[in-house]
Amino acid sequence: MRVNKKIQALLHLVDDPDQEVFTTVADQLLRYGTEIIPNLEQLWEVTEDESVQYRIENLIHRALFTDLQAEFVAWNNEPNPNLFKGAMLVAKYRYPEMNTTALLSQFEQIRRNVWLELNQYLTPLEQINVVNSILYNYYKLQGHEITERDPNLFFINHALESKQGNAFSLGVIFLALCELLDIPIFAVALPRQFVLAYFDSQYHFFSPDDEPLQTIQFYIDPVNGMVYTQNDVDVYLKKIKAGHDDKYFQPLSNREIIARMLEELALTYEYSNEPDKSDELHQLIAVLKPE
Repeated sequence: MRVNKKIQALLHLVDDPDQEVFTTVADQLLRYGTEIIPNLEQLWEVTEDESVQYRIENLIHRALFTDLQAEFVAWNNEPNPNLFKGAMLVAKYRYPEMNTTALLSQFEQIRRNVWLELNQYLTPLEQINVVNSILYNYYKLQGHEITERDPNLFFINHALESKQGNAFSLGVIFLALCELLDIPIFAVALPRQFVLAYFDSQYHFFSPDDEPLQTIQFYIDPVNGMVYTQNDVDVYLKKIKAGHDDKYFQPLSNREIIARMLEELALTYEYSNEPDKSDELHQLIAVLKPE
């Protein structure tokens, strides 16, 4: 951004010891949005006072976060928000300058590799075995439990680059692939888990409306691709004394998936004693879950 006299005057006041003055200056600078960031970065480079550097870093973060909130609002307002794009927005919280073009190209290569192995004669389980083989054997993605509480495991760019992820980052990759390849895989709302399910449409020709009945054939753990039966899930629900609620077996929308992802990430920052980051993530969740 071109530095006019007003911006130059504001930048000179960033180190003002009076907190009230600085608050006013900060509000004025942030009105310029992310365009002010290069000016703030230049100021940081010539500033030796660490406390002032911290102020500048915080201003840059606030500008980026405000921009990210706007992106979440736009994504949420789309009629059918794209899941992979939503996960990239989550990753931008930690990696605001990540190369989204390269990330999409990497994902497209994975999709192509899976597509080349598929054909119309495969059974549902054989289709999933193909996806599993590409993701976990060829690309060697490794899943970690959410209880490990490592924030990086939630970020989709980190998962693809490091081959390390958790149920949410790997699950989004799995779901996004299946959506592009017309494989009916959806996330379901099982308690304390992020699990995928293969839905099969069954038609009852004697029903009044001939609406297809969606039934679950089997479940997939995105951490490792392991397949579970309905009986396995029933045993799990009984073990945690959760009962049998129809909502556990309903597909989650892309908005609900990203909201859950943010909720677990917020918990991770709470466990690492970073309440400011947790609070910011709850602000993003509020965008997806308006009261």
